[in-house]
Formats: sequence, structure tokens, C-alpha cells
Amino acid sequence: MTAIRAFAAAAVSACLLLLTACGDSDDPTDTNPGGAGSSAPTDTIVIGSANFQENVVLANIYAGALKAKGVKVTTKLNIGSRETYLPALRDGSIDLIPEYSGVLLQYFDKNATAVSSDEVYTALQKATPQPLIVLQQSAAQDKDAIVVTKETAAKYNLKSIADLTSVAGNLTLGAPPEFQTRADGIPGLEKVYGVKFKTFKKLDPGGPLTQNALKNGQIDAGDIFTTDPLISKNGWVVLEDPKNLYTAQNVLPLINSEKASDTVKAALDAVSAKLTTEDLIKMNEQVSLEKQNAEDVAQKWLSDAGLV
Repeated sequence: MTAIRAFAAAAVSACLLLLTACGDSDDPTDTNPGGAGSSAPTDTIVIGSANFQENVVLANIYAGALKAKGVKVTTKLNIGSRETYLPALRDGSIDLIPEYSGVLLQYFDKNATAVSSDEVYTALQKATPQPLIVLQQSAAQDKDAIVVTKETAAKYNLKSIADLTSVAGNLTLGAPPEFQTRADGIPGLEKVYGVKFKTFKKLDPGGPLTQNALKNGQIDAGDIFTTDPLISKNGWVVLEDPKNLYTAQNVLPLINSEKASDTVKAALDAVSAKLTTEDLIKMNEQVSLEKQNAEDVAQKWLSDAGLV
């Protein structure tokens, strides 16, 4: 995300200093809650999220599960990309965030070769730097994917990413800015498949900017998450990935070990034990297509799963 994208350094500073852009605080009089160098109260878990809807829903699920066990929780949602929120985890501005195993492993270990869920999880446990740890992974997966319209697929006879090699020089790719430097982004497409696009458009992480640009023909291919309900609704084609550029991307909690009490671990492990890929697709549909509130969708899932 597979599992959430060069403006990162600036975003980190802005995000951590101007919290109104990054989330909420229980104390409206606090002028620098969770800012650089500050940490949350020791009895409170501060849950962050990346800047895309699925991750916001997952953060709300974690929050609801912990609250149900009597854990004090606050949230700071829509922080930004991994390059932005990981520094916040390290400095204690946030304590916990939903993550995706494969892309997180590649972030911590650019030479990682693990592909399967179990291999990736084992390698990730070893690669995650203290004081951070990952808890139990879920069966739910959400991968990045190169997606094209059915018309583009038919025009160029595209079934897999490999088929782009001879035609990408005429095409425009849309993706978040960090896709230009990530191992599974443009560098990976060139290294693994020899695919070089003519033009790159900086958009959002699989969200409405990318979706609309693909639908309106402003881009020919987009980086869109596999759990996006619009793929099926619009008849878009997810290009196959025979060389496993996008490895297993199981949803799991990334947490500061100092906040991972037995109660916290048990509550979050219970979420992972229940969460499926089908759940992600359904919740994404409820939020993005049916316009339901993310917190309400999360609470409904927790109730249906018997966790609240």
C-alpha cells in the first residue's frame, strides 16, 4: 500500500507545527499539540492516519476498538504520506497508525526481496526500527496497482504491466508525488519492467484526483488501490504484476512499543483477526460512493465484528 507519497520535508514541518492541517486534539487551547518534539500523555494513544480514505477508516476502527477496552484515545487524521507520518511516530507526536506490510518493509529496507504475506511479515518484524513495532497482520490486503480504462487496455492490448514496455513512451501516468522516488513507483517500474512513461502527473494517492483524471482521459494510467470500488464500477483494468513489483500488502498496526500494553495489543490483534479484503472494499464503497461518515462506517464494522 500495498499497502500508502519530495515535498515531504516541508510537509513534515508544516504538518507537525500546524496541527489544524493534520488532525484533532482533545484540548482546543493547546497551541502545539503533537508538534515536533512533543509527545502524547503517557496514558493516551494518539492514532494517526495517512491522507486517503481507507486509512482514515482503519484509524477509526483502531480507535473504536481501543476505546471499547477503556483505553484513552485521540486521533490526528489525514496527516499525509508515509514520508510525513513516520517522523511523527518516531518523535512521539503520534503513537499508532494503520500500515501495509509490503510497502512499509520496502520503506525500512530498500533491498527487501520478500513477496508472500508470511515472508513479508517476518522480514518486516526484523526491519522495523525501535521504538516502533508491528503487531499481528490481518488477512486484509490493499495493493497499489497500475490501472487503465478498458478502452486503453483494448487499444494497446494491455493485460500486464509488462505489456506497457513498448507503449508507455506515448502515455501519461498519474500518481502521488512520492511515486517518483519510491521503490515500487517509477524507479520500480523502470527497474523491474523497463517501463518508462512519457509524462508523469502529480495527483493524489489513489483518490478522486487520480480517479477523475483517468476517467476524463487526462492520464492514460493511474496508481489506484486494488480495494477501490470504482475499479469495478467503471470497468477499469488492473494490469497484472507477474514480476511482483507490488508484494503482499496486509493491513497491520504500526505502534510505538512504549504504548503497546497487553490491553492495547489484544484489542488491535482482535481487529486484525477479523479484518478481510472484502471488508475493505465494502467500507470504501460506503464512504466513497455512498458518502457515509468514516467514523460511522468504522463503528458499524466493529459492531458487526463483535468488538464493541
